[in-house]
Amino acid sequence: MKIEIGGEPDPETARAIVTALSQHLDEPVELITGSGARIGPPDDGPDWDEAVVTDREARLREDIKEILTGGPERGHDKIAELGKLFVRDRLDRIFDEIDYEDGTFARYGDSGELPADGMITGVGTINGRTVFFAANDYTVKAGSLGQMGVEKEIRLAERAVEAGAPILRLIDSTGARLSLDERDEGDTHMDRYRGGRMFYNQCIHSGQVPQIGVLYGPDIAGSAYTPVFCDYLIMVEEISGMAIASPRIVEAVTGESITMQELGGPEVHATESGSADLVVPDEETAATTVRDLLGYLPQSHDSELPSRPPSPPSLNPKGLDQIIPDEPNEGYDVHRVIDRLVDAESWFELKPSFAPELVTGLARIDGRPVGIVANQPAHNSGAIFPDSAEKGAGFVWTCDAFGIPLVYLCDTPGFMVGSAVERGGILQKGRKFIYATSNAQVPKFCVITRKAYGAGIYAMAGPSFGPDATLALPSAEIAVMGPEAAVNALFADQIEDMDAEDREAFVESMQDEYDRFIDIRKQAATMQVDELLPAGDLRDQLVERLHAFRDKRRTTRDRYHGTVLF
Repeated sequence: MKIEIGGEPDPETARAIVTALSQHLDEPVELITGSGARIGPPDDGPDWDEAVVTDREARLREDIKEILTGGPERGHDKIAELGKLFVRDRLDRIFDEIDYEDGTFARYGDSGELPADGMITGVGTINGRTVFFAANDYTVKAGSLGQMGVEKEIRLAERAVEAGAPILRLIDSTGARLSLDERDEGDTHMDRYRGGRMFYNQCIHSGQVPQIGVLYGPDIAGSAYTPVFCDYLIMVEEISGMAIASPRIVEAVTGESITMQELGGPEVHATESGSADLVVPDEETAATTVRDLLGYLPQSHDSELPSRPPSPPSLNPKGLDQIIPDEPNEGYDVHRVIDRLVDAESWFELKPSFAPELVTGLARIDGRPVGIVANQPAHNSGAIFPDSAEKGAGFVWTCDAFGIPLVYLCDTPGFMVGSAVERGGILQKGRKFIYATSNAQVPKFCVITRKAYGAGIYAMAGPSFGPDATLALPSAEIAVMGPEAAVNALFADQIEDMDAEDREAFVESMQDEYDRFIDIRKQAATMQVDELLPAGDLRDQLVERLHAFRDKRRTTRDRYHGTVLF
């Protein structure tokens, strides 16, 4: 709009007039003075901060302000007593910015104690990346799941997949809300579009976008499936737990008297069930861990992996060979190998306390994310047990889902034997590990650092299992079994008839012969491995090979899916 005035106001006064008129009329204004001079809004545009706000809008803003404070005072007293953060403070620690929320007015006016129906859903930004989130508000009925809260979570998840963005679930809920209120009466969360739909969505969205869960409280019964269906689960010490039934129900049904921490606390799920990927000491560490974890994951399964400027390893890669003992049965910590291969401060171990004979984690090599699967000779000689087989299978399968290349560091006597592991399902769980490795189509590299005996190398992406390269270090031994076991198997009857002195000399002679039979140079000469290389060159080799396969194509197989379930 153009407005003509007489006289010549000073420029500052004229711009003040322009700004006030623009705000009042709600459209741009240009002032034309008596001399014909044209004065528009300031160079940086109009200042809308003082725009006219109607009473109607003011009332709405007051309602929103009240909703954002959460539940009643007793709910805030309860989280203070438990040592928990208010959910919005929790979100502020994780996100750089909350872009927007949906369903703020859910259950508005219902008793005044159900703001947002106890579920906050929306979209925020972390390190420049868009992340969808759903977070329980424990100040509202202990974070229990009501009809509208469930509806919000369902919409949030479906929209995240449409947008191709990760989902972060901040879980602090006692489960489904049990109520005799007429508005909730009869709500079992069982119909087609209610509670069960949350878990259904988590299942069908699995592998489409990353799903990260952080557990801040005891999660009981059906709602405990929310954290375990996440791709990655972080539990907070002392305040978190999950179980299919509460201690009270357990005692009523089984007679077992047990605390929540004993039943399903972080220690249980980190060391025994393997359900927790990480346990952190407090909420501040949980926030940092979420942000770090996202740095290894894509926005969706078909997006580029996030990269960072390359950095050298924290330990000298040229000193790798000295770490690996000559004797195949001598233990050493495989972390000392990893620290010489991956970028400094990039190692992000997952399930460190569960089945420690297998080490799994994310890292960066030359700035790009990779998944590391490594036998741990410091624990059980690196043998594969039922739990470690399942741990390896799940890790490999998740990396493949999100396009994260895999590096296997093989130093194992194979799958463990004996009645205990047979009862523990070594064959059933072992096949999952082999199956996951066989079907993974991301770039994958098998590095034989020392012993590779029996079927252990099958799970560790040996030559027959589709690696893009099998690399061997000079300390490598590839065989059906180790020298001692082989000699006993071949000559058991003959050895039994010898006296002690002759037996010792014979066994030593046959083991030396067996060692010559499995000499890695001879095996490299017959192409049993793709390359035999000095240990000090391994880091550089992995950098170049990962780069060469950065655009590796996936193969569509003629089937619906395999029959081995994860």
